[in-house]
Amino acid sequence: MRVFAGIALAMGLTLGLATSGAMAESAGGTPHAPEAPPPIPVSSTADHSEFEALKRAFASGPEVTEACLSCHNEADDQLAHSLHFKWDYESTTGQALGKSNVINAFCGNVASNEPRCTSCHAGYGWDDMSADPASMEVQPDCLVCHDRSGQYTKTATGAGHPPLDPVKPGTKTITGALAWAVDLTEAAQSVGMPGRDNCGNCHFYGGGGDNVKHGDLSSVLYAPSEEIDVHMSPDGENFTCSTCHVEEDHNWAGSRYDVDMSIPEEAQAPGAHRVTATCESCHSERPHPLEIASGPEFIRNLKLNDHTDKLACQSCHIPEFARGGVPTKTVWDWSTAGQMNAEGKPYSEDNWVSSTGKAMHTYMSTKGNFEYGEDVVPHYAWFNGSITYTLGDETIDPSQTVEINRLGGEPGDGVSKIWPFKRMEGRQGYDVNLNRLTYSNVWGPTTDTAFWKNFDWSKAIEAGMEAAGAEYSGEFDFVDTYMYWPITHMVAPAEQAVECADCHAEDGRMAELAGIYLPGSNPNGMVGIIGKVILALALLGVIGHGLLRVLGRKSKEG
Repeated sequence: MRVFAGIALAMGLTLGLATSGAMAESAGGTPHAPEAPPPIPVSSTADHSEFEALKRAFASGPEVTEACLSCHNEADDQLAHSLHFKWDYESTTGQALGKSNVINAFCGNVASNEPRCTSCHAGYGWDDMSADPASMEVQPDCLVCHDRSGQYTKTATGAGHPPLDPVKPGTKTITGALAWAVDLTEAAQSVGMPGRDNCGNCHFYGGGGDNVKHGDLSSVLYAPSEEIDVHMSPDGENFTCSTCHVEEDHNWAGSRYDVDMSIPEEAQAPGAHRVTATCESCHSERPHPLEIASGPEFIRNLKLNDHTDKLACQSCHIPEFARGGVPTKTVWDWSTAGQMNAEGKPYSEDNWVSSTGKAMHTYMSTKGNFEYGEDVVPHYAWFNGSITYTLGDETIDPSQTVEINRLGGEPGDGVSKIWPFKRMEGRQGYDVNLNRLTYSNVWGPTTDTAFWKNFDWSKAIEAGMEAAGAEYSGEFDFVDTYMYWPITHMVAPAEQAVECADCHAEDGRMAELAGIYLPGSNPNGMVGIIGKVILALALLGVIGHGLLRVLGRKSKEG
């Protein structure tokens, strides 16, 4: 369950844009920073507003970093070795993963799309994926994680730089809000431990919009109700991301590439040393209490505890994701992108309406067709924590749906558990001769190869493949894909957990899952038929016994 720490690894050391992702406007219509978030109590031994190094005007983000390093002289080296800065990760499978390497079913790839993608990098100015940020002398961004003024942000296309006065009209932040001029001095003097906003302003908006990518990470988690997330709600445990995604030397625990399924028994006690937090860290492997239960509740809890060796806690305690009125994309078909309206211009359609009444794009000339979901029941699969990605040099079978990332694990291996996932359905480019997924250049206002400018897939794919250093035959088509995202946030109150009958039913949640028998899920199967026969024989026995007693009584009376 590094998924409990899993996905929000991304949430730990990330990027802090506008606090709520919403733009505020003055009476004159000028964008300005949103109100600061409700304060989360954090102990501190320093008031940074009193530091002489921070009592001056700053002309750039790197200048603030230089001032920070005058005291925190090891922080830049620590950050330079972190996943949030390198975007490069060596998986336990031996694959080189991380944002700089993988292909996904959303925006596709980073290579050739800098500095759009690196607007969410924990540094300033990384605009070339062919070189690592350290070799390019990219400066770390301290404020993105530590600003507590609520007004620090990054521009959506600025390779990680914040908008400064004067802000070019139309400039946007990563959350899609119109950008305002950041006050770097105010931000520098406000620094503290990261809050939900620091992490969420990038991780909630990954993939191009609010909750587009993960499904369980959306703007609703800035200040969720207990109904949405019992851990992060200010009315509940009021956790920040780093409560579970613990940090050491600027490396934050949790990874969607290698997910911790559990922790050693000796590390399950509260306060015990651990690298990452899992559900068992606080709740143990026997989370349903027996000592205070009696009667049916005791039997129920006993049986629930018997499930924990095969069933992840999240499978029961996150009954649906994309809750709280923020939908998630469930289908993204790039193959239809590029269509024009009757005037020969790009267009969009908004034919899906969320529970809050917001109309969502269902078609964009720049991106193709979309589908969405709210209160989505997860896809369930056996999972051992290992994920293998389909990288650009791997041969695919285009006659089958290609899995962008393949989940390791199978029933009976002694490690795997049934986990909940968002399964994203995509359709994206591949090389028809080499049978490999392709990279594409979609963003770039000053180039004639960017798809969002010229709507020419042949140019966009050729440029993307060249930027990624990948072999390309020159011919492409589109292939159906799946991509899996472990679900671990939006933990519901206990009384809203998945009920037994939700799975133990003919059309239950896990009816299609292989390697497990769920009593009640298949009444017409062999086991079900045997059960029916036994029940019928038992009923016949009871009826026969009753008839014999009646006949016997009448015989005595006669």
